[in-house]
Amino acid sequence: MLPRERRGLYCIWPLIAEILACPDTNETLDYALLKNPVQPSSPPQPGPCAKAGMAAQPGPWLAFTLFSLLTLTAGCRPDDTLEDIQQRQVLTIATLNGPTTYYENELGPTGFEYAMAREFSKSLGVKLEVRTAYTPEQLFRMLDRNRADIATAGLAPTRERIANYRFSFPYFQSTPLVVYREGTRRPRRVEDIVERDIMVLANSHHAYLLRQLAAAHPGLRWRETSQLETLDLMDKVETGELLYTVVDSREFAINKAYYPLVRKAFPLSQPEPIAWAMAKDPADDNLYGAVNRFMARIGANGTLATLVERYYGHTTHAGQGDARTFSRNVERRLPKYEQLIKRVAQEEGLDWRLLAVISYRESHWNPRATSPTGVRGMMMLTRTTAREMGVGNRLDVEQSLRGGARYFLKIRRRIPQRIRDPDRTWFALAAYNVGLGHVRDARLLTQQQGGDPDKWSEVMERLPLLQQREYYKATKYGYARGTEAVTYVQHIRNYYNLLEWQQAERSRRKPPTLIEALLPLELRDSEALKAI
Repeated sequence: MLPRERRGLYCIWPLIAEILACPDTNETLDYALLKNPVQPSSPPQPGPCAKAGMAAQPGPWLAFTLFSLLTLTAGCRPDDTLEDIQQRQVLTIATLNGPTTYYENELGPTGFEYAMAREFSKSLGVKLEVRTAYTPEQLFRMLDRNRADIATAGLAPTRERIANYRFSFPYFQSTPLVVYREGTRRPRRVEDIVERDIMVLANSHHAYLLRQLAAAHPGLRWRETSQLETLDLMDKVETGELLYTVVDSREFAINKAYYPLVRKAFPLSQPEPIAWAMAKDPADDNLYGAVNRFMARIGANGTLATLVERYYGHTTHAGQGDARTFSRNVERRLPKYEQLIKRVAQEEGLDWRLLAVISYRESHWNPRATSPTGVRGMMMLTRTTAREMGVGNRLDVEQSLRGGARYFLKIRRRIPQRIRDPDRTWFALAAYNVGLGHVRDARLLTQQQGGDPDKWSEVMERLPLLQQREYYKATKYGYARGTEAVTYVQHIRNYYNLLEWQQAERSRRKPPTLIEALLPLELRDSEALKAI
């Protein structure tokens, strides 16, 4: 089988030859992508080429057409996409950049949709290639042009999309939410947003829902943008530049921590299924079947639940006010200690962001913090722990950070080796807060109740039971403030994600300016422009 790029060229050369020959056939219209060319001031006499809707002599429009076609060399889809993927040993996905989908940090690519796609590529035994788009419309354009095998970005299969694309079995549900800024009047139903300032992503399923609602609410008006992303729209609501926008509930759950003034107003519809999208080719069932088998398998074996807990589990304890305070301290206090935290973390073998958020949770980056119980310093060490970790002065920032890092790593080494990250880290954090013995009690209780003692998501449900006599009287280490330990871990997870995304946000590329904005008005709606 020819390489993908060469297959594209081989598919397109006959088409180029047909245009050059300019046969007297209306079929050329479909290929030329120029149904309404600009007419010259003195039009030529009609001939075979003019009947086809093209200039009689080769000129700028023909050159433009050929250039456009040559740039679409990947536009010829193979007969068997799965076989093609296995031949080239690469699965290509199209996705959006953001906390719920895909982004890169210092440790590499991450994000819920990316993690799912990586699992699928592993199941196929191929590498994963990620191509990012700025809007949902661009995602589907990538499928149309054969630049991606699958679009995976929290996509809802609307009626319009189903007519043109294939969707996998759903793996998630999400509710479209109207959001507003705290301190302004909260809308509670569609009637409250009629004739108001609303903006959504162009050709998104949110725009589709608004079009459906407009039939019953004639005054409903909104703007669609291809120049912004969901995060940009939430930012505009946060700053008061925009009154309302619509986001999916899962996006809101993650992003509300970054935009603490953005509040949920009301659901725009019932919960919707979320699925992967593929090109619609009835003769090409193999990739579609493989994706659906994968979805069924990860749903049955717990992989999907693990991924959901990993990327969304912390959101249940994510308070917007707390997130606002953290974000403010990241800007004001962290810069003073960031380089020191990074150096100590590197020397001790710990993720610097984890050390940073632990120290924030302990002292809010206050090196002179002291509690009524006698713990002190940036990492709030007890005298005993400080002595054990070789810390002579708990108020010395570097000594405190180094002592806390060593103590955490010591605890982490005592967590059973069979428990993998990130659960291993969550257990270590809980033990750092409440003690390793109490964590062991909670794991034993989880096992006794039929749960998995090696999964944090299951153990965190039992830790609060250690506050009830009915349960702690039968444990080895007795009473423990289990709820506090759970909150401690989940807050740190939330802080970590906030810090991670704020770091990634600094390098996030903004959507490029659309080509049509730079063209004369008479050319902006041309079919040729739409084609590219």
